[in-house]
Amino acid sequence: MQSVTIGANQAGQRLDKFLHKYLPLAGSGFLYKMLRKKNITLNGKKAEGREILSVGDQVCTFFSDETFGKFSGRAPAGDSDSAPGGSSGGRNSGGKAPLPAEEKRLGEYWAAYRRLQGITVLYEDGDFLIMNKPIGILTQKAAPGDVSLNEWMIGRLLSGNPAFAGELSTFRPSVCNRLDRNTSGIVLGGKSLAGLQYLNRCIRERSLGKFYRTICIGALGEAASVRGYLSKDSMRNQVTVARTAEGGGSAEKSVPVHTAYAPIAVTDRYTLLEVELITGKSHQIRAHLASIGHPLIGDAKYGLEGVNRELRRRYGLSHQLLHACRVTFPEVLSGMGSALSGRTFTAPCPELFARLERELFPQKTESD
Repeated sequence: MQSVTIGANQAGQRLDKFLHKYLPLAGSGFLYKMLRKKNITLNGKKAEGREILSVGDQVCTFFSDETFGKFSGRAPAGDSDSAPGGSSGGRNSGGKAPLPAEEKRLGEYWAAYRRLQGITVLYEDGDFLIMNKPIGILTQKAAPGDVSLNEWMIGRLLSGNPAFAGELSTFRPSVCNRLDRNTSGIVLGGKSLAGLQYLNRCIRERSLGKFYRTICIGALGEAASVRGYLSKDSMRNQVTVARTAEGGGSAEKSVPVHTAYAPIAVTDRYTLLEVELITGKSHQIRAHLASIGHPLIGDAKYGLEGVNRELRRRYGLSHQLLHACRVTFPEVLSGMGSALSGRTFTAPCPELFARLERELFPQKTESD
């Protein structure tokens, strides 16, 4: 028999969802069969799987050590009764010794934390981590061998609390918003389950204000709010924005997008823009501005090659110039999110961005 005590980072979710994390190699049919046969119990009683877990709940699995090891991916080490977030120390949830695959994953977290340079922390508390990502770093893995900000974040948490490894089988901190590899700026991370759920809810409900800085080609003299329909070509990893659903491809594949922008400085060749991302779709800012005839400088996918070539020669710009510069949080009177209530966080632009801003807009003052 194996027993696990539910901690804060496991509470608030359905039992069946927790079981899929606790026993990741077991199929749904097997888990529900074990629940029906009382081979998996909640607080000593038969459960259906839809129960919402609370801190202190006891989940027991009446498996042989070999069966537990097979479905959990953790080597059998006898019975245990430990909390994933507390008394288990550096062990995995349930007190089981890690298998080589788990050790490899922990090694990836540590390696990412040591290897990825230039990431700065803008804010941190027990639930949230707000980071400023430089260009050249993936937010999340695109392929198994990749190293990303997500692994760096977990590695950072492990560096401050190695015992946190014991929670990783049932809860993994994660970034919540995704920036392209060569887009810099603010990335939000949830350190706790409650923090992760709060950030995801804010993004889903669009209660966050997400603002970007960029330089686009051509003169945009007035602020505007533009709408369109975005369709994605997954094979080419490229999107198209059109004014109508039909214009962007089939209606089933097109999704509505909404982008607002305001010029900060304008010349006859370029515009320094602040862009508000109202919806948040892949490549939205880049494709939406290109669709109205004002692509970002440096953008090899949606931009103008002649302009990009000139800026690459003069300044070494080899990527789209786009920076997630500011995020504003909604007002929350109490509870989760109250620590961020009404607050604004800003991330300074990279040095190359600042240089291009100075040289392409020489009349712009510091107060602009």
